[in-house]
Amino acid sequence: MTPRLALYTFGVFAARAEDPVNDGFYARNDPIFEVVDRAPGLLARSGYPDEPGPASWGEQVFPRFYVERGDGWSPATLSLWCDIEHAMAFSYSGLHAEALRHGREWFVKPQWPPYAAWWTAEPEPPSWREAAERHEHLHDHGPSPRAFSFRDAFDAQGNPAAVDSARIRAIAAEAAAAEARLRLTG
Repeated sequence: MTPRLALYTFGVFAARAEDPVNDGFYARNDPIFEVVDRAPGLLARSGYPDEPGPASWGEQVFPRFYVERGDGWSPATLSLWCDIEHAMAFSYSGLHAEALRHGREWFVKPQWPPYAAWWTAEPEPPSWREAAERHEHLHDHGPSPRAFSFRDAFDAQGNPAAVDSARIRAIAAEAAAAEARLRLTG
């Protein structure tokens, strides 16, 4: 099977999930999922137990950095991408990038990596448990082929790799044009 890039993101709200300070997060959440579901290079994403949308890739668990505030959950995503450049183009452009700029309004400043990436050639997608374990591994041991950041990336063979910034910009521009067309017709 062709290797795919797994991407896990994790954050902890600064206030309880239902606090009005998080309204901006919730206002962007569904539109961002709509955009990511059409993003170039996205192969699949996990849904969440007991929610409409894609099936959950196992029981949702969180890394040890999770802080229970009586909410029973924390914002996290798990997805598969064709490569690093497509994942970065989505992450750092468009509506998602706009939401990232507001992250300090909603989330505690993490003392852990905000995400972890790794390559998988398994036929089944990674589980939430595996994602949380790899996220903790990145925090505990730094970037390696087991878990890495975009800044300190590895290729599918486990070698250090540089990302192609020009390709990221081209993918982001293509996605923005497609999103604009969709808004005009939709």
